[in-house]
Amino acid sequence: MAEFMTVANERGSNEANPAHSMLAEGGSFLLSGNGVLHHLGFVVKSISDVAEEFAASISASWDGEITYDPIQRVRVSFFGPVDQRNPVFELVEPAGDDSPVINFLKKGGGLHHVCYEIDDLEQGLQEARLAGLMTVALPAPAVAFGGRRIAWICSKRRLLVELLERNKR
Repeated sequence: MAEFMTVANERGSNEANPAHSMLAEGGSFLLSGNGVLHHLGFVVKSISDVAEEFAASISASWDGEITYDPIQRVRVSFFGPVDQRNPVFELVEPAGDDSPVINFLKKGGGLHHVCYEIDDLEQGLQEARLAGLMTVALPAPAVAFGGRRIAWICSKRRLLVELLERNKR
């Protein structure tokens, strides 16, 4: 990250706050260093139909739990990596015809989003906006995360990112 800040400074950025300058120029977000990859989400028609094969194909363990989230209008299930250096995977299934993932599924489903766990959701959203990303869903509690809030942002190239608020201590 230091080399990116150097490049930003060479372009005449504010020396006192190079991270802010990068954001204003449409650079990266989550520069505060608190964003950690939490999981990769895949949209499928039926979690129960594909879960065992999915777990085997990515060398992950699955506890068989499927969580219904009426707020997000989806069912989700998490797959823990055998090697803890790898990310968690999430399967997402629409919970009805009004689910926000139904159109994605109609196009074939598959890799849908990346999720970062962050300390401050509002700060993360502000950084994302400054970096040119668009907020597509404001903070809301998520059943799968014990009520912790999530928000959704999207890049100009249509990369969907979920932000998960870390437990406040």
